[in-house]
Amino acid sequence: MLMSFFLAACFAFVLWWLGTGLVLWLDGLPRKTFVWSMLAASLVSLGGFYAIWWAKDPSSPVAIYLGFAGGLSIWAWQELSYYLGYITGPRKFACDPGCRGWAHFGHALQTSLYHELSIVIGALIVWGLSRGAEVPVAFWTYLVLWAMHESARINVFLGVRNVNAEWLPEHLGYLRSFLREAPMNRWFPWSVAIATSAAAWFFYQAWHAEPPVKAHAYCLLGALATLALVEHVFLMLPVPLSAPWAWALGKRRRQAA
Repeated sequence: MLMSFFLAACFAFVLWWLGTGLVLWLDGLPRKTFVWSMLAASLVSLGGFYAIWWAKDPSSPVAIYLGFAGGLSIWAWQELSYYLGYITGPRKFACDPGCRGWAHFGHALQTSLYHELSIVIGALIVWGLSRGAEVPVAFWTYLVLWAMHESARINVFLGVRNVNAEWLPEHLGYLRSFLREAPMNRWFPWSVAIATSAAAWFFYQAWHAEPPVKAHAYCLLGALATLALVEHVFLMLPVPLSAPWAWALGKRRRQAA
């Protein structure tokens, strides 16, 4: 069990770190490269769909890890299509300085409406490919990433110490008007509690998993939920979560400093 946890934690962390870094690096390249980046990501995501279908019968830990990687690849496509500016929303300009309340929230939603719809479509496809699987690890992976994504967005909208504005590429600069710096917000304690509970539940399921191959799936999901918790905590710490991706942020990080 301990070895399963260690392998799952390392695998989840490396894929999460590398996938996030690649998205940040690619959306910082010249715009003429975007179409090639999107084409490459689409080909990888097609491989991810096949991996999800192939891993429906988790007869070995390899199938579990492939399903997890497949779910991550589909999510990476969603993120890249947004940050490259291909699937965003109908609103592509900043909010007025005095805009507040539900109107401000509506404007924020308009900046990513098509992106959110694309995420829903992706979830339905992953669910369909995972249907009938004894352990739908790809679908659960996608759901965990989706949940942490939406929770982080709510937090930076309501206010956090580290909005990580330098993560936004130049062509999405208008999104900075929807980020708010604040020492705390009402949603943050709930988001931390939910992420903690999810991680604990996954690890509990891993400990009691039968057959043992299921332990790998739940360990991967628990590790991913733990990474979501760490990511949320860094939103409120006085130290920004940018150092692990300094190689990807490059010029943007130096300009922000």
